Amino acid sequence: MHADTDLETALLGPLLAERTCGDCTVCCTVLKVASPDFSKPADTPCAHLGAGGCTIHAVRPRICRDWYCGWRRVAAMPDAARPDRSGLLVSLGFERAPRNCLEGVAITVRRLEGSSAIEDGTAAAVLDALCDRLVPVWFSDGARKMLMHPEAEVAGHVLAGTPPPAPLAAEVAAWRARYAAFAAAPPDEAP
Repeated sequence: MHADTDLETALLGPLLAERTCGDCTVCCTVLKVASPDFSKPADTPCAHLGAGGCTIHAVRPRICRDWYCGWRRVAAMPDAARPDRSGLLVSLGFERAPRNCLEGVAITVRRLEGSSAIEDGTAAAVLDALCDRLVPVWFSDGARKMLMHPEAEVAGHVLAGTPPPAPLAAEVAAWRARYAAFAAAPPDEAP
C-alpha cells in the first residue's frame, strides 16, 4: 500500500468521480459518529441535517468531509445501490475489540428498515460486487449480523486454525496471513 493511500481506498477503491451523494443523506442519520470534532449516536439524524441536506456543508467536520460509503468507491456495485435508493449502506468498519479476526476490519452491508433490496435482487448484486476481495463482508439487517465472505467452510478453518482440505489450502492461508494481527490480539478487558 502506498504511504499516501488510506485504508478505505486500499480496500474499497478510490472515489468514483461519476458517483456523487446527490440528495442522499443516509449516512447523516444511520451512522454513529465519534470523532474529536463531532459526535452523534447511530440511527439519529445529525443536528445539522435540514430539509435540503447538510446545513453546515461548507464547514462540516473533518469526518464528514473524509468519509464516503462503499457505493461511492466500488465501481462494480450497481447504480441502483445508492443508499437512499436501495436501503443498503455499505461501509468499511473497524472494530476495536473484534470477537474474531474476521471482524477487525470488514465491509458491512447494512439493510435499512423498509428496504426491499433482498426481494428485488439489489442486495445480491451488491454482495457479488464486494465478495471478490480479501476483505470480510458482513450483512446486517439491524437484528442479526451474518458473515457472507469468506464462505463458511473457509471461515471455519481460518477461525479454528484447523488444516483445510487441499482445494481450500491457498485461500485459507491467504485469509490467515492477512488477518493474523487480529487473531493474535488480546481481547479488550471490560471496564
